[in-house]
Amino acid sequence: MNILITGASKGIGYATALKLAENSEHRILALSRNAQGLQQLALTAPQITPLVFDITQPNTAILLQQVEAMGGLDVLLNNAGVLINKPFQELTVSDWEQSFQTNVLGVVRLIRVLLPHLERSHSAHVVNIGSMGGFQGSSKFPGLAAYSASKAALANLTECLAEELKNQRIAVNCLAFGAVQTEMLATAFPGYQAPLGSADMAEWVAWFCTQGHRFFNGKVLPVSVSTP
Repeated sequence: MNILITGASKGIGYATALKLAENSEHRILALSRNAQGLQQLALTAPQITPLVFDITQPNTAILLQQVEAMGGLDVLLNNAGVLINKPFQELTVSDWEQSFQTNVLGVVRLIRVLLPHLERSHSAHVVNIGSMGGFQGSSKFPGLAAYSASKAALANLTECLAEELKNQRIAVNCLAFGAVQTEMLATAFPGYQAPLGSADMAEWVAWFCTQGHRFFNGKVLPVSVSTP
């Protein structure tokens, strides 16, 4: 499969790219603003192509050029995200805008520009990485209002797009993660030790990216043993 991963320079995105690269037939386009992390990732497998890219200010021309060079697109893994940990009364309008620009509008931009390539795939799957913080009825935590609200919007967007794109045979699903030991978790819960690491979660995400469209569409799936 041809797979595009955002936020691939560290954490779950990095580990998922490595897991997918274990299949030499996969071609992976890895996006991040972190050039150093991408370079390190690309050294691990020849089928991983790094692309320094900001989803909030996308250079669509270079992105489409890379996707076309890869031969099209089957899977879009929207993994990039930002978390701001502040009490509600201290959150600025800029904080809210940053949260939604990355966690929601960045996803919207990528799906829109890549839609023609996904429509040509026989196994198209858009996988959005959400959070239990944005899952209705789950535990909520002080300081994470902007993050959780943006992830809730992403979950709802997933359900809407699955309905709109079903005639194009494009599956759209969202994985709502609980506690995974990443830099983002450390920002949200300093000192907390999660029961799962990035490599653990990457096994599930890699399988879901390539096989989940056969079983799910329009689903927001909790992937969590702890919150946090």
